[in-house]
Amino acid sequence: MLSLRQRALLGGIASGALSVGVGTLVVFSYINTRVLEQFDGALQDRHTQLVVGLSTTTDDPETLRQLVFDPAYSTPYSGRYWQVTDTTGAIYTSASLFDEKIAEPPLASGETTIWNTIGPDREAIRSVYQKITFEDGTEWGVTVAEGRSELINERSAAQRNLLPVFGLVGLIGVASSLLLMSAIVGPLRKLRADVAHRWDQGDDLVPEDYPDEVSPLVEDLNKLLHRNREIVTGSRRQAADLAHALKTPTAILRNELADLSDTGAHTEPAEDALTRIDAQLGRSLARMRASNTGELTHSKTDLSNSVERLSRLFSVMAEREGKTLISDCETGLRVRMDPQDIEEVIGNLLDNALKWSRTTFQITAKRTDRGIEICVEDDGPGVPEDQRLEILRSGNRLDTSVQGTGLGLSISVDLLNAYGGNLELGTSEKLGGLTCEVRIGM
Repeated sequence: MLSLRQRALLGGIASGALSVGVGTLVVFSYINTRVLEQFDGALQDRHTQLVVGLSTTTDDPETLRQLVFDPAYSTPYSGRYWQVTDTTGAIYTSASLFDEKIAEPPLASGETTIWNTIGPDREAIRSVYQKITFEDGTEWGVTVAEGRSELINERSAAQRNLLPVFGLVGLIGVASSLLLMSAIVGPLRKLRADVAHRWDQGDDLVPEDYPDEVSPLVEDLNKLLHRNREIVTGSRRQAADLAHALKTPTAILRNELADLSDTGAHTEPAEDALTRIDAQLGRSLARMRASNTGELTHSKTDLSNSVERLSRLFSVMAEREGKTLISDCETGLRVRMDPQDIEEVIGNLLDNALKWSRTTFQITAKRTDRGIEICVEDDGPGVPEDQRLEILRSGNRLDTSVQGTGLGLSISVDLLNAYGGNLELGTSEKLGGLTCEVRIGM
């Protein structure tokens, strides 16, 4: 479906083209009429001059050529002609006709007749003809004509001068449509930004801040925001309640297994199964939490602070095992993720690196052109390229010599996917082991 801006552009072009087209036809028609009126007016003036001249030379029409002075009447085929005819049929013409004749209109009366006909050398001309009766009783047919090429040239010149004006009018119409569309879309852009910000703040939108046409939509959005907040809050609370409710039974089971182990019972399979149950429950709760938050949150988490806190925690754990954690994080980094979710991702990656590293593992966080990049590396054995996708799947473990469930990386992938991020595995150039790269928008 076309966007509002595209519709405005197409509508502006269509309306501009229609307006310019109709305006052009109307103005050109008016110009043609005005040019023709002026042309005919000039012909009639010359016709009147010829009649006045003829009135003084009815007894000697041959002298009319000297009396009606115009250089164009003296140049053969100049495009400007006159002709008079007496009652006997004798015809007297301007020198420009060069022995040619101009046809007189059929059924001509005493009224002035203006018509198009053919002149000398098949030239298209426009002619004014009238029968005149003078005081001496003589009757004459008086004709004045001019080539229509002059009329056509005048029309074309006027049209050429106006075409750029109409083009400019069309461009102004399109630009006006776009400006009007920007003014109309402005409240919608403001509404979009307000929905994003006030979702996190928990504030309602104010209908009075928007035009009357948008206010009903704002009220509906307020209801929807309330409903979504209730759903998200309820889902996260249910996940938290479920996690809390399961902690006590699993703790009791672990204690019972520990007591049985002290009596010499073989409890390792049961303990491993309980560990996997805990991990699967943790993964399911994390997915439930992310699915109800990831696409809805616009809040920003202080990533630098989270990395610093987790680095201190894992540094203590690493020292106990004789290992070293190196932390390198830019200051002021913020990511569009819930704090609990991003810290669970980082915690899983650091826990994985701590388990598999020999002596050293490292976390770096920095800002790139594509967003925020978090990289966790270790000097462990690494993972072959053809098996990296396998360990991102739920519960898959390539080596069972180290305690774990194999769910940490898959939980991280699920959480990142909910926020539009991704996790990639590779080989560390610095430490030689596995590198886990997280990319997520700011």
